[in-house]
Amino acid sequence: MRKVGIMSMQRIANYGSFLQAYALKQLIEELGHKVEFVDYHVGAPVIAENANSKNKFVRKLEKGLETFQYQAPLTHKLSFIRYKQSFAKKYMPLLGITDEMNYNPSLDCLVIGSDEVFNCIQKNSNVGYSTELFGKDNHADRLIAYAASFGNTTLEKLEKYQKANEVGSLLKKFDAISVRDANSGNIVEQLTGKEPVYNLDPVLTYDYMNCCDRIPQIKATEKYLILYAYAGRISNDEAEWIAEYAKKKNLKVYTIGGIQKCADRFIDCSPFEVLAYFRNAEEVITDTFHGSIFSVITHRPFTTLIRKSVGNSYGNEEKLSDLLKRLGLANRMTTKIEDAENINEKAIDYAKVDERLKAHREVAKEYLRKNLEG
Repeated sequence: MRKVGIMSMQRIANYGSFLQAYALKQLIEELGHKVEFVDYHVGAPVIAENANSKNKFVRKLEKGLETFQYQAPLTHKLSFIRYKQSFAKKYMPLLGITDEMNYNPSLDCLVIGSDEVFNCIQKNSNVGYSTELFGKDNHADRLIAYAASFGNTTLEKLEKYQKANEVGSLLKKFDAISVRDANSGNIVEQLTGKEPVYNLDPVLTYDYMNCCDRIPQIKATEKYLILYAYAGRISNDEAEWIAEYAKKKNLKVYTIGGIQKCADRFIDCSPFEVLAYFRNAEEVITDTFHGSIFSVITHRPFTTLIRKSVGNSYGNEEKLSDLLKRLGLANRMTTKIEDAENINEKAIDYAKVDERLKAHREVAKEYLRKNLEG
């Protein structure tokens, strides 16, 4: 039994981050290894704007105040704050994570990924620019990446902020690299001269709906649409359209993970209950990577809203368009909320999607089997 560490974004209060960390842990444990999560030291962000409050307490206070600026029912705002504050205490123990940080343990193998572990040109002071996420100063016999993503960090941004050489030299020290999207693959290839393996996000690779016994049965008392989006990213016009659309279809609007103006209910639940709520939903509208994935694994009709990156603003087009094209679901994407009506009416051939998933899962398991032991 080998000792394997996973370095990811596992401490973020986010359903997608949790479920991918849990999934990767399960996949590695199924191969007979002992797994622990490894922490990294947060560095200063490369993009300094809006990144000056490094004090954790100040950041939390700012986030709480920001919540009250969103247009959403007051009860939802209070529930959202409670959900964020209690997330770590409730769910981190399920990953075997304690309050004590686990820096640089001695390991047989360190796996970096999944999540946007390589997304280093951004202004999020919770993550910053950390060379440890590229394997620096690790105490492992082997170093690999699994389905790692640069997010919306591009090669141009790495060169502009003069990080390309450093990142490239660190990537060359990996024993194996797998990425989850074309942008990340292109960067790795350009900086190392080697073509990485493409693996799907762990939430798709681990067969949650058939293998995870933690997903409960939830009895729906009304028909609902799930709006799975970050708080503040659904515009007023979009929210008004969604409210009208749901009313026309006689559906309630349930929001999970973020509060929205058009919501009838904000659901505060466990990460595993999220999948149960998705499974029972009539349809889904999302502007997130994992919202799209949750829709796919629960076989829901869904629309994915694409957000363009403008300047230093955070978009999602690179990773989402890549994911949906890989699954043969590019026709679920739009930049206009009004398209959701037609998109959600179109049936998805999930038998074909599941065939694709099955093939990707085999590739991923073989990659892990081969590279965890070397």
